Amino acid sequence: MNINGKSILVTGGTGSFGREVTQVLLEQYKPRKIVIFSRDEYKQYLLKNELGRKYGKRLRFFLGDVRDKERLMRAFDGIDIVIHAAALKQVPALEYNPIEAIKTNINGAINVIDVAIERQVEKVIALSTDKAVHPISLYGGTKLVSDKMFISASAYAGNKNISFSVVRYGNVAGSRGSVVPFFKHLIEQKAKFFPITDFRMTRFWLSLERAVSLVIEAIKNGQGGEVYVAKCPSFKIIDLAKAMDSKMEIREVGIRPGEKLHEVMLTDDDAARTYEYKNYFITYYALDWWSKKKIIPKGGKKIKNSFNYSSGTNSVWLETAEINKQLKNVKIDNHNKL
Repeated sequence: MNINGKSILVTGGTGSFGREVTQVLLEQYKPRKIVIFSRDEYKQYLLKNELGRKYGKRLRFFLGDVRDKERLMRAFDGIDIVIHAAALKQVPALEYNPIEAIKTNINGAINVIDVAIERQVEKVIALSTDKAVHPISLYGGTKLVSDKMFISASAYAGNKNISFSVVRYGNVAGSRGSVVPFFKHLIEQKAKFFPITDFRMTRFWLSLERAVSLVIEAIKNGQGGEVYVAKCPSFKIIDLAKAMDSKMEIREVGIRPGEKLHEVMLTDDDAARTYEYKNYFITYYALDWWSKKKIIPKGGKKIKNSFNYSSGTNSVWLETAEINKQLKNVKIDNHNKL
């Protein structure tokens, strides 16, 4: 799909990812307009001040919640591409407020799918998370359901010209709620130690730029029904702490409810339908509900059936020195303090 000339709507558009993808699309492409759809009027005000003067009428703002189907109907009018980034994501908070998670992450996803079909949107890209793979938290469970719905959404579209794809990645370095700004805050507050839930814990290192580039790849080439998975190096949380302040004490405080030791992006159950590309994997749909012929893009290599993609078993790792280099390029979400 050619992005130029298209009208794009980003749900959750005032979040870390939403702001970055909006800026990239406006700077590197020529969309007719980008609509920021979110429920936080103050963050919309900040984003409008940041980008509005430069991009003017190409950037629009729509207050609303994905729980509100009628509001989505209004917002999706004339939209060609939807990037669905809105979600409740804080694992401990959602364990305590499960119904709220379901309302936003599942019911909200249903609304996005239904309205996209009704408004004849051409393409929908839904953001996923590693926590949707073998979920142990309520957040992961809701995102698993959301992923399944978007993957199968073309079955509801009939003959309409619309495709739904999913992009999956883990925590983005520097984003709200991630470990880098958390450790940075502890350093600024002159805390006595870094609390690490488990010294064995690992994560993937993904920059905001890489996350955005994968979503744009899915917009351009996604056929519908597939899951794009970012390829990233792994790191140990304890090595990150040493890289950020080698003198601060590190304490193991115990794993939190719903927290995993490692980020898992693909399991061996996915392997039979997964192809590897230079910068990402693609897992294709398993069901025969879609009449459109599946075309495997050139350059893909079928992975082994025993393959799984986890931050704990990854083949590419960042050591402390390399983490230090990466930290220099991390965009810390300045909206964390709002």
